[in-house]
Amino acid sequence: MTQVYLEDGRVVPVTVIQAGPCHVLQVRSQEKDGYEAVQLGFEDKPRRLAVRAERGHVASLESKRSKVRAASGVEAVEKAGCEPQRFIREFRGGSELKVGESVTVSQFDAVSRVDVVGTSKGRGFAGVMKRHNFSGQRATHGVKKVHRHAGGTGCSASPSRVFKGRRMAGQYGNARTTSRNLELVKVDAENNLLLVRGAVPGPNGGFVSVCETNKLG
Repeated sequence: MTQVYLEDGRVVPVTVIQAGPCHVLQVRSQEKDGYEAVQLGFEDKPRRLAVRAERGHVASLESKRSKVRAASGVEAVEKAGCEPQRFIREFRGGSELKVGESVTVSQFDAVSRVDVVGTSKGRGFAGVMKRHNFSGQRATHGVKKVHRHAGGTGCSASPSRVFKGRRMAGQYGNARTTSRNLELVKVDAENNLLLVRGAVPGPNGGFVSVCETNKLG
């Protein structure tokens, strides 16, 4: 995160996101797959670290395997012809894109607000005060060394159980999180950077998905 100055002199906190170039690995169609979507990959992965399926998914059409399939009469599947990708996500729409093309931040030139999806920072096993902002129990008479405990969770003899969804201690963080309707402050096409106002899920260097917001208004 950093901060930038707007034209009117106001300073705003922003998160800098490297959002490209992304390779188009696959295009879903209504006729073949039942829905329209595009599969994008970001950041090359060394081939020595990629399994055979990952290498084959992006193999070029001139590969030996593709030539054998073509000679045997099997329809060749169009490939992106790039290196294996570290981060692969599928987005609805984008039927106008072709396999092998690159998507850059210029796609966001006419976008004012975005949704950012990522995995939040893991905080381990946490109690109810840290995880759910409980106030805790009294620190006066009648409370004996259970000041940060959750207290009662049951429902007496009827229904004699704990309802699902009860807020209790447990794993905090490390979950899919969406920051919605964030203002897109600046698009740096030269360096493929997006400057988004506010914070986004995950640690520095983590992977996120960015798309135009679907929040009305």
